[in-house]
Amino acid sequence: MHGGRGDLADLGVHAPPIDLSTTYPVPDQVAGGHALQDLAEGAAHAASPVYSRLHNPTVARFEEALASLEHTETSVAFGSGMAAVTAVVQAACVMRGLPHVVAVRPIYGGTDHLLSSGLLGVRTTYATADRVAEAITPETGLVVLETPANPNLDLVDIASVVAQAGGVPVMVDNTFATPVLQNPALLGATYVLHSATKYLGGHGDVLGGVVACEEDVARALRHVRIITGAVLHPLGGYLLHRGLATLPLRVEAAQASAVELARRLSGHPGVGLVRHPSLAGSPLIGTQMRGTGAVLAFTTRENPATVVRRLTLVTPAVSLGSVDTLVEHPAALTHRLVDSKDRIASGVPENLLRVSVGLEDVEDIWDDLDQALSGDCEGDYIKPSSSDSYAAV
Repeated sequence: MHGGRGDLADLGVHAPPIDLSTTYPVPDQVAGGHALQDLAEGAAHAASPVYSRLHNPTVARFEEALASLEHTETSVAFGSGMAAVTAVVQAACVMRGLPHVVAVRPIYGGTDHLLSSGLLGVRTTYATADRVAEAITPETGLVVLETPANPNLDLVDIASVVAQAGGVPVMVDNTFATPVLQNPALLGATYVLHSATKYLGGHGDVLGGVVACEEDVARALRHVRIITGAVLHPLGGYLLHRGLATLPLRVEAAQASAVELARRLSGHPGVGLVRHPSLAGSPLIGTQMRGTGAVLAFTTRENPATVVRRLTLVTPAVSLGSVDTLVEHPAALTHRLVDSKDRIASGVPENLLRVSVGLEDVEDIWDDLDQALSGDCEGDYIKPSSSDSYAAV
């Protein structure tokens, strides 16, 4: 509520100002040059912002608030979640001459595609969470995981993976949990990544990414951001900062509905397996996580595309964490570019739907899901994969 707002009383304002300047007057060109040099080398602040690609005060407010929530010294914001992922790989691997990544599947499909593409000059070894240590080599610069995992809600023991990684930095995608429910940095993660587009913004109207970390690694991330221009627009920074103020209320309300929906879906004849941490009995709930989150997934008896077409209230769209309930078919959309054999082996079968529960009345959401799933429970059956089971490791 108060992060990044400590100076508002002195400014005589109640809402944080929005600084849309692209450039800043530098009457002392020598001092301006020193400021530019400091920012180009990764400093968080300098005597002058000089140019908005180097620093923006509105974005800096959001960064300060998010770092406070994640219990880190600082955070670095980017124009999108994928820009943030790319910057972490570049800072941890490319800039340090360590071109190997170990990743635990499943992860967001865009991250998986980036790591598999070789685009950044790194090679990736995919490992299960209990075998990360075996995959580490002298050239490993980064370990990547997401928990709860996208899209099947697998839970990964962060502290265990950090221990296996030894001195290799670990990046945890904390998008699903948010800092309300989980703080990976307190468990040893070096980089805590958010697709800020999701819960942090919370209203489906801003694109952004952010990495919470300590200052010693943040400098390299800022260096990448400045060189590549992967900056967050000030209006985006303002909206994300505003979104943080209601984040706990939104997460808690949506989570309560998700728990109830998961319970009801578990007994629905049109549903196979339901995946939500409230059903798993994982020891990580109450220890690593302070709650079970508001995203769930389930397999359908019918073709999932048929089920989605019947929905009238729930929004059929990618993304998550918005105030309205969203549903998507990972095999067709977010994880389409992941090799199908790899996707299925990691617990993401063809007939899985992912639901990001919103703030509508839970009865309204249930009525829509129920009618969509009840259309023809006997027809067009998709046999669940042998990997179609909930994993909590």
